Amino acid sequence: MAEVQEKIKMVIITGMSGAGKTVAMQSFEDLGYFCIDNLPPTLLPKFVEMVNDSGGKLNKVALVMDLRGGDFFGHLVESVNELRLNDRIDTQILFLDAKDPVLVRRYKETRRSHPLAPEGLPLEGIKREREMLSELKGMAQQIIDSSDIKPVQLRARIIERFSDKTQHSFMVNVMSFGFKYGIPIDADLVFDIRFLPNPHYVDHLRPKTGIDEEVSNYVFKWTETHKFLEKLIDLLAYMLPQYQREGKSQLVIGIGCTGGKHRSVALAEYIGKYFMKDYKTNITHRDIEKGRVKVT
Repeated sequence: MAEVQEKIKMVIITGMSGAGKTVAMQSFEDLGYFCIDNLPPTLLPKFVEMVNDSGGKLNKVALVMDLRGGDFFGHLVESVNELRLNDRIDTQILFLDAKDPVLVRRYKETRRSHPLAPEGLPLEGIKREREMLSELKGMAQQIIDSSDIKPVQLRARIIERFSDKTQHSFMVNVMSFGFKYGIPIDADLVFDIRFLPNPHYVDHLRPKTGIDEEVSNYVFKWTETHKFLEKLIDLLAYMLPQYQREGKSQLVIGIGCTGGKHRSVALAEYIGKYFMKDYKTNITHRDIEKGRVKVT
């Protein structure tokens, strides 16, 4: 019986300039991937041939491919589509993004010019780049928004998603957030709970968060909360195994209220802990510290 060859793992790292591709490549190096920065898309078929002929020595590869490829970048979508037809290679696209104001600030801090606007304003280049990358972003299996996370947190998130220990497991990420700060770009499912009674309007609860017992008790004392959770848990209990069966490696569930401090935090804690018995689950609170008055 012929030996079944293990698939080669290939990750295409791309996205907005300034969104963290260098940190991403370093993270994959730490995971034991063979990494190449700024590979022109037209050379991808030749590189694939080299990987196939390596006799298994190159079984994990990460390639940074972005607009630095210049005129060659236009071939990337076509090259990736051809790569997906290769039965020997498991291809994933990791797209790194960040909000425009954050990218502008990063360019100003580093005093670099944008590759698409070397003599113009960074925002002009960012807008052009976002338009050029829109199709590629739509093809990505993994999207990470680095706007509100530090490089060390980005590295941890990448290692969590691509580590061999979790590569074939199904990860459920429950994230609370505030709509006033924008919807998380990497959320797969978003639920708006702004219809629930708001602890913000209770003076002694306002400075606290949904992690505090007083706030949690307030959120859960309402009939609306229990009816909503009953229906949502039932929906997610049906959907999660469907996503897992489809081969999705991780799912990000966004629970949003106005400020991301009270209601969404309490419900995200409940939902995440509920599914921990069946799935590897992570609970994060994106905006819990925003708007807090610091005591000095």
